[in-house]
Amino acid sequence: MSTFLLVHGAWHSGRSWDRVVPLLESAGHRVFAPSLTGYGDKAHLLSPEVGLGTHIDDIAGVLEDEHDVVLVGHSYAGMVISGAADRMPERIARLVFLDAMVPEDGETAADVIPVTKQLIDSAVDGWRVPPMGLFGVTDPDDVAWLRSMLSDQPVRCLTEPVRLDNPAAKAIPRTHIHCVGGEPTGITRRPVPAGEPVRELPTGHDCMITMPAELTGLLLEAA
Repeated sequence: MSTFLLVHGAWHSGRSWDRVVPLLESAGHRVFAPSLTGYGDKAHLLSPEVGLGTHIDDIAGVLEDEHDVVLVGHSYAGMVISGAADRMPERIARLVFLDAMVPEDGETAADVIPVTKQLIDSAVDGWRVPPMGLFGVTDPDDVAWLRSMLSDQPVRCLTEPVRLDNPAAKAIPRTHIHCVGGEPTGITRRPVPAGEPVRELPTGHDCMITMPAELTGLLLEAA
């Protein structure tokens, strides 16, 4: 049995994993899919003060009571899981970057996705960025469901740098899953270091919605 901690990306909530969680659980695994501060059941906490550090704290709070966690980060959450791994590497068995940002020390989300700088410049009230696009989701029912869970993204999440200076975190095994269908996300995919597995899904960015069974298979393989 493995323990999976699934971290959603910008604008989404923990509900985005609703089709994956039961598949992992039916295979005998424990699964956590919390909403980060400002999203889902924590949407009322959205404020200009919410930043990347807030979300790293959210995930570190879950990791405090767990061991040997397969920590999965989608999109922006690549920043979050990187920061959490740097803080608590002893709790993590593997990192899975799911069509995700893979930052280097001191980088912000805006560094990893340059187009994000345009969103920051046009932020509503100077601090919140409305959802951009539909993330490769095209089925009308799925689109309606997706829209029901989206919240604005605080600018601070995109401008706060991540600190990655813990040598122990660099030893955590990593898997990368790339979505290779649908509209481009703007995510800069740097060369993946030798020895780090790369898998592909022929779908858009929100693969947990569009290809949950196939994604689950890759997560089980990673574990």
